[in-house]
Amino acid sequence: METPVALLLELGVILAALSVLGALARRLTLSPIPLYLLTGLAVGEGGIAPVPAAGEFVGTGAAIGVVLLLLVLGLEFSLQEFAVGLRRHVPSAVLDVVLNAAPGAVAGWLLGLDGVGILALAGATYISSSGIVARLLSDLHRLGNRETPAVLSVLVLEDLAMAFYLPVLAVLASGGVWWQAVLGVLVAVGAVLAAFTVSYRWGHHLGRLVAHPDAEQLLLRVLGLTLIVAALAEFVHASAAVGAFLVGLALTGETATRTRAVLSPLRDLFAAVFFLAIGFSVDPDDLLPVLPAALALAAVTLVTKVVVGRYAASRDGVGRRGRWRAGTALIARGEFSLVVVGLVGTTHGTLGPLVTAYVFLLAIAGPLLTRFAGALTFRPGPVTDVRQGTPPPP
Repeated sequence: METPVALLLELGVILAALSVLGALARRLTLSPIPLYLLTGLAVGEGGIAPVPAAGEFVGTGAAIGVVLLLLVLGLEFSLQEFAVGLRRHVPSAVLDVVLNAAPGAVAGWLLGLDGVGILALAGATYISSSGIVARLLSDLHRLGNRETPAVLSVLVLEDLAMAFYLPVLAVLASGGVWWQAVLGVLVAVGAVLAAFTVSYRWGHHLGRLVAHPDAEQLLLRVLGLTLIVAALAEFVHASAAVGAFLVGLALTGETATRTRAVLSPLRDLFAAVFFLAIGFSVDPDDLLPVLPAALALAAVTLVTKVVVGRYAASRDGVGRRGRWRAGTALIARGEFSLVVVGLVGTTHGTLGPLVTAYVFLLAIAGPLLTRFAGALTFRPGPVTDVRQGTPPPP
């Protein structure tokens, strides 16, 4: 087998650069996500130092990165408690749709897009990035904060809403008929409900199925199962993120603890590739013409996401500081917004560049605002982990 020298060299240089940037971000007590995004912009198509040989790996690794981020996040919570939280946050989900889909729809109408384009832009502004938010909560040591269950409930309800939205958009974009859209929605929603039911009722058996004293066997079993579930979720136009998150929720006790330990380094590697891939997909030449519109749209939906996060946290009885942290945590847009544009294709003029610029702006602004919101509102001292009753790790 011939060794792909260019691929190895490009990946080596990229990973070394990410290591330096990550260390710099940690030294400044920032999340490395914005620096990873800017690196992707620099080495992507149209960047100052393109790496064409690494492109395919980056695309594949990004998909795995989202799955691992949500799997490890799910390991931090119990399914029963999370199900209660989901029911409590249905009003938060309704407010989320109203406040964050409407600006995209209005912007699409003002830009002269057709119905499919308006629907696509509404979806792109509506949904936050599960991958970015998951990494932020870990980077900033907020998994045990009181507002975190509210943030996760909003994210999962958004992903569930995609089970309705994506089949409809896919059919309309391809010129299909109404019954195909209805059928797609029924299949997607049915699959998600079945997955929740199986996890809720029989999830405790999953730990016994994958448990093994050997770390390698545990890694292979959990990762293999998670990728299969994620693939099935994507196949029915549901969310791979929801599938991975459910697997994590179903694992409890010692199995969850050991799984976190063996998966965390792998998650960190592919998470970095995921953030790199968002910047990788951006051509700087496409950004400048649509930058004013993207900035205006980002400014409006930044505020509306903060409102939703604050409202969701208030329903859990979280104090003022926690509400601000919850609101800013939801700002970032990412993978789903780009998927929406991919479904529509290149037939809607400026839609693709506009959404790409919009995602890039909020993927950078979200982590920064989340970090500084915590710095401004959080008093020094240990934070009680509401799940375990102990301080979170330093």
